[in-house]
Amino acid sequence: MRLDKYLKVSRLIKRRTLAKDVSEAGKIEVNGRVAKPAHVLKVGDIITLHFGSRIVKARVLSILDSTRKADASLMYEIIEEVKVL
Repeated sequence: MRLDKYLKVSRLIKRRTLAKDVSEAGKIEVNGRVAKPAHVLKVGDIITLHFGSRIVKARVLSILDSTRKADASLMYEIIEEVKVL
C-alpha cells in the first residue's frame, strides 16, 4: 500500500493530501530513509514522522484497505514518541 494512503487509513495523519504534502516535504522516513508518498509499505517497516514539536516512530503491523476508527490503531505499534523542544 502507498505510504500516503496507509497514513490516512491508519489515522496517523487525518487526510491523504496532508500525508502527501508532509512526505514530499521530507518529514517522513521509512526504515531510516526519507520516503515519497508513493513508497510501498510492507509489514514490519518502521515509519518515523517528524511533526512540529515531536517525533513519532511506529511499526507497521498490518495493511488493510479500509478500517473502522476503533480498528485503525491495530494497524501500527508506537515504538517511540519524543518531544522536541
